[in-house]
This record gives sequence, structure tokens and C-alpha cells, in this order.
Amino acid sequence: MNDGVTFRLNTDEYILHALKEDITSEDVTTNAVMPDHTLGEAQLIAKEDGILCGLQIFERVFHLLDEATVFTTSYKDGDTVKSGSLVGTLTGDIRVLLSGERTALNYLQRMSGIATFTRSFSDELAPYKTRLLDTRKTTPNMRPFEKYAVTVGGGYNHRYNLSDGVLLKDNHIGAAGGVRRAIEMAREYAPFVRKIEIEAETLEMVREALDAGADIIMLDNMDNQTMAEAVRMIGSRALTECSGNVTRERLREIAELGVDYVSSGALTHSAPILDLSLKNLKPLAEPDEKR
Repeated sequence: MNDGVTFRLNTDEYILHALKEDITSEDVTTNAVMPDHTLGEAQLIAKEDGILCGLQIFERVFHLLDEATVFTTSYKDGDTVKSGSLVGTLTGDIRVLLSGERTALNYLQRMSGIATFTRSFSDELAPYKTRLLDTRKTTPNMRPFEKYAVTVGGGYNHRYNLSDGVLLKDNHIGAAGGVRRAIEMAREYAPFVRKIEIEAETLEMVREALDAGADIIMLDNMDNQTMAEAVRMIGSRALTECSGNVTRERLREIAELGVDYVSSGALTHSAPILDLSLKNLKPLAEPDEKR
């Protein structure tokens, strides 16, 4: 996200769609009360404690409406913010500040909420080798933002999309005709640089996946006793990932079983927003009007 060119290539289209969703023809309320350009300033204020994420996205929303808008902040993504803190100041055409406010805050609140929620999970795993992964259970058209927020919160990204890696789940196994056949077909089709991950719900499926040469075995919805036995069976022959019914309260006991990764869809589908607000909007004297 620090590479400005890559950042805009990957996000501008999404942001423009969000702005078009909110402004189909005009912002009739703003245009009614503010018909002409007026320089103004507003303050971005945190209303609860959390981890900030999406400050560049927040700023970019206003830049896409007017490049002259200026966002000033001493914070960066990943910083902790306290309730009541002044996060930054936004200066520009008041019409732009009003029209972009909701879209910009939607991104910032959502991304900061995910980063905050993820941090609470990753802190639980800090003493262990087990790494925390997200999933594809993201909000439509929000994936790049939500997956980035997971990394800011201390988690890691699983595959980005269906083109990004091979993950054979229960329905793929059923379609192929079994664990071994699914792995064989994936190995034959996918480029040799691709790792083959397969979901296993039973110890028998684990054995079959090992015999077929799976690179990663996802231990899906197993109880702790079964998972411990699966990890023992697998040893160093494949990487292990725990998935299904993963809560913050279970993380330490899962990590103590020795799995390499634990994935949780909750990081993106169940994170509450972090409450931030754009307040204290006021007009400013134009530069040439100052004495």
C-alpha cells in the first residue's frame, strides 16, 4: 500500500464505484446549502480505541473528487488510536468534504474494524509458531481493502482468489471422485509451482491425502483430539491448517496442538467497525483573503 502507483491501480476502480453508488447524479443536499466553492476544514476524530487502517483510502476518496483536497495526519496504518483522539484534518472545497464523507468513512471504519479485530486474534497466537490466515469470506467488491486490513492487524492472507491457488474442498473432492483422484487431477492440471491444498474432515481422509502427496492439509471442523492425532500423523510430510469453528477463545488450544496455520472467516465477515467521525466542519478564509 506504500507504492502509490500500485495502490491507485488496485483500488481506484473500486472507490469510484462506491462514489457512484452514493452519488448517482448529484448530492442534492450539499448543492442546496453550498452552491459555490467554499474552502473548509473538518476534523477526523476517533470515537473508540482501536487500530487504524485505511488512511490512504480515506484520503483517496476525496482526491478522486478533487485533487486539491488536503488530508493532514500524524498517524499511519497500524497505529493504535484512543477514543477522543484527533486523527487528522481535512481541508478543501466544503462540497467535496460533504459529498465524500460517508464513502470515505465507510472504508476507514470497516478497514480499521477488521484490523482491530484481527489484532485481538493475532495477539493470542503471539507465543506460538501458528500463523493466522484470512479466507475468501469477504464483502463483495471489498476484498483488496479487507485483506489488506487483515495484514495490518497482524494476520496473513490465504489465497486472494480462485486463480491464486489450488484448494480442494469437499465439493471438489466429490466432483473428482475422491481425495486421491482430486489431488492427482490437480497435480496434472496446475503448474508445478502451485502447492496443492486439500480439505480433510476425517483421519482417513488425512491418510489418503498424505499418500497422494498433498502439500497442505486443511483439518476441517475437527475436535481437538482428532486434530492432535492428524498433526501427529502428518508430521513434516505436509503443512497443516486448522479451519472451521475458529474463535478467539479457541486459538491458544489450537496452536498448542502444533498446527502451522489457522484460518478464520470471522476476521472479515464478523469484525465490527471502528467508530470514527468527521466533525467540526467550518469554512476558512481563502488564501488570498487572509490579511
